[in-house]
Amino acid sequence: MPDASAVTAAVLDDMREESDELDLLVAGLSAPEWAAPTPAEGWTVAHQIAHLNWTDEVALVAATEPDAFAVEVEKALAAPETFVGDAAQEAVTALTPEALLVEWREGRARLQEALRAAPAGAKLPWYGPPMSVASMASARLMETWAHGQDVADALGVTRKPTARLRHVARIGVRARDYAYFVRGLQPPAEQFRVELLAEDGESHTYGPEGAAQRVTGPLLDFCLLVTQRAHRDDLTVEAVGADAGQWLDIAQAFAGPAGPGRPRQADR
Repeated sequence: MPDASAVTAAVLDDMREESDELDLLVAGLSAPEWAAPTPAEGWTVAHQIAHLNWTDEVALVAATEPDAFAVEVEKALAAPETFVGDAAQEAVTALTPEALLVEWREGRARLQEALRAAPAGAKLPWYGPPMSVASMASARLMETWAHGQDVADALGVTRKPTARLRHVARIGVRARDYAYFVRGLQPPAEQFRVELLAEDGESHTYGPEGAAQRVTGPLLDFCLLVTQRAHRDDLTVEAVGADAGQWLDIAQAFAGPAGPGRPRQADR
């Protein structure tokens, strides 16, 4: 079995690579491209990067100043529907795209350093349950990939799926019950079987093989579903069983209130 510290280091490497790939996408953008609308209503490309920059900053606070992070949680509880968007808008208003890019680069480098320096077995506070360093890195990777998808869609760019999607899928599966709780619903008692196929032919499976409730489909489509970057009807993720079908309608890999999701392509 791999050493826990080696596993954490590998996830941190993947987290850095995900951000670096998005950096390459936005580094040379013109002012009109930074202002291009993304599929997230009211958010431009600049808003997407500003949000990632802000989330990296609060993750750094969580990793280094847990008491100060508790104040951030209080702010979120006071305005659960708006605090994320307000933070992104504040940064976009205050910074030029060039300055925002510098801040994002410097901030994510500081976060990398702090997470790599965290003690073995550390549990970091977050807006949901406390997380290990590896889980925090996976969550940052997931969010970077999801918001990077919004940027790519805005720019008309098709990104090549990478092996890093396994982190996004794993969070989506592990967050199954959260998707129910955040909507005031009781999650099913039994486990589901999830079988996903990556473009390179690698299979990613979760849950008992003999489970009656099953989800199957391409790894990329599942990741788009659980990050709510595409409507279920526009993807080839299939469910067997009523409970599995309900989950696919509400799945979310991110913490916070239930998102509105994306409309069907035919309805846009």
